[in-house]
Amino acid sequence: MTNARLSDDDNIPTGSSAAEGDLAARLGDLARYLQEQDDLDDTLRGIVDTAVQTVPGATYAGVLVSDNRETMHTPAATADLIHRVDRAQIDLRQGPCLDALYHERIVVLPDTTDEPRWPRFAARAAELGIGSILSFQLYVTGNDLGALNLYSPAPAAFDAESEHVGSLFAAHAAVALASAQQVTQLARAIDTRDLIGQAKGILMERHKLTADQAFALLVRASQHTNTKLADIAEYLTHRGELPLRP
Repeated sequence: MTNARLSDDDNIPTGSSAAEGDLAARLGDLARYLQEQDDLDDTLRGIVDTAVQTVPGATYAGVLVSDNRETMHTPAATADLIHRVDRAQIDLRQGPCLDALYHERIVVLPDTTDEPRWPRFAARAAELGIGSILSFQLYVTGNDLGALNLYSPAPAAFDAESEHVGSLFAAHAAVALASAQQVTQLARAIDTRDLIGQAKGILMERHKLTADQAFALLVRASQHTNTKLADIAEYLTHRGELPLRP
């Protein structure tokens, strides 16, 4: 994979057609690299690793996600420090990454020692050695959200070029991430189908039922115990019996 960071030796203004063409080519290489990752975890790791290589000013990177607009966590980061910084935002319920996640496309925190918008978080980030942050909304899928966050120990590390390159990178990363999520969801659906098939087979053999009757029995067990059908099937295949009603 080509290193996507713009070289200081290029001596070409970012706005020129030559620089834009070079950036587009490098981002195309990055997109292909991300698409080639084996699974969702590898794609997330690829995103944070290449973000640091690509966006001027970035020393660290992380992806923060919100599941069903409730629980938040950081599934991928380039350093353990970023997990602590993100945890501070989650615990304090404030910070640029949360604003990017829920409200805005791009959010910049230029100096953690002088930040009135998120004073408690900024003070904690400064204590952890973070000087500035640049955040991009990655995706909004129903109630699931994701943001790409870039960090530097230096204040004012991110400029207009950082925002420009970062926004293009985030767009490519979002496409790769959506593809990886679809593959993961499909694999889970196949696994679930196979698991339900195994559970049906157990019931058909044990109780001399048809396939439809066995499936109906699984559905009733799911309804009576208020448990997902896949979990009922997993319980049966592992324990050899249906769960009792609560």
